[in-house]
Amino acid sequence: MKKTITIVTCSLLLGCSPDSSSNERETIAVIGTGDLGDSFGPRLAELGYTIVYGSRTPNSERVEALVATTGIGASASTQPEAAQQADIVILAIPWPAMEKVAQNLGNLDGKIVIDVSAPWTQGDDGYPENQVETSSAELIQQWNPGAKVVKGLGTMESGIIDAPGAAGGMVTIPIASDHRDAKERVARIVHELGLDPVDFGPLRMARHIESLQILYMIPIVQRRTTKWEFYFRRTHRLCEWVQADWFDSAYDVDQLAEMPETEIVPKTCP
Repeated sequence: MKKTITIVTCSLLLGCSPDSSSNERETIAVIGTGDLGDSFGPRLAELGYTIVYGSRTPNSERVEALVATTGIGASASTQPEAAQQADIVILAIPWPAMEKVAQNLGNLDGKIVIDVSAPWTQGDDGYPENQVETSSAELIQQWNPGAKVVKGLGTMESGIIDAPGAAGGMVTIPIASDHRDAKERVARIVHELGLDPVDFGPLRMARHIESLQILYMIPIVQRRTTKWEFYFRRTHRLCEWVQADWFDSAYDVDQLAEMPETEIVPKTCP
C-alpha cells in the first residue's frame, strides 16, 4: 500500500518539527554515521520520518548512542539492510568507500537515492582534484539504474543541517537529477530542513555541484588553523541583461521541477 505523505511548510530559517503522530512519513535510510549522517538523522526524525542508520558497525557503542539520541523509532542495521528497509536513501559516506558501498546495497529500484558525496583526492601538488571523470552521482545512477538518484545536500557543513539559522540568512541547496518527481520530493525535504532548494537540471550537473563541495577541502589540505564556509544563495534581482537573448533556452525549461515557495524579498537592480 502506498503511503500517504503530508508535507508541512517550514520556516526557511528556523526549520520545523511537525507532529509525527499525525503524519505518516517515509522511512529514510541514512547510510553513514559520520559528520553529516549524525546531523541528517536527528533532524529528519524531528520532522516525522522514520530513520534507520546503515553502518558497518551497527552495534557499536557510538552508533547505539546516535540511535538513542535520534529517538522516535530510530534504528541501525547493516548498510544493505538499511537501504532495503527505506523508501529514501541518503548516501552520506566519502570516497573511495562510496564506490564499494553504492554497488552493494541490493535492489534500489524505485527508491530515491540522495548522494551528498564528493569524489576527490589529493593531486601531486597536494590540492584537491576530481577522482572520477564524471561525478559520484552519475556513477551511483549507473550502478543502480532502477533508482532515482538525486545530487544535493553536500554544499554546506553539517552545522547548517543542525541549525539553518546559524548561517545568518537563507542557504540555497542546488539539486540535480534525471528524475523530476525525485527532485521535487527531495526539494520538499530540503525545504522542511529550513533550506532553499533550487533545480540545477539533469544529473550531469552533479559534476559542478561536486566542484563546489571540493572547495571546502582547500584550507584542510593547506593545514590552516581555520577553515571557511561559503553559502550559495538565490536572488530575485532580475536585471535587463539577464533577459537578453545571449543563450538558447535549456531543453527542459518547460519541465523544470517545481520548488517550494521561498521567503526571498525581490530587490531592484542598480
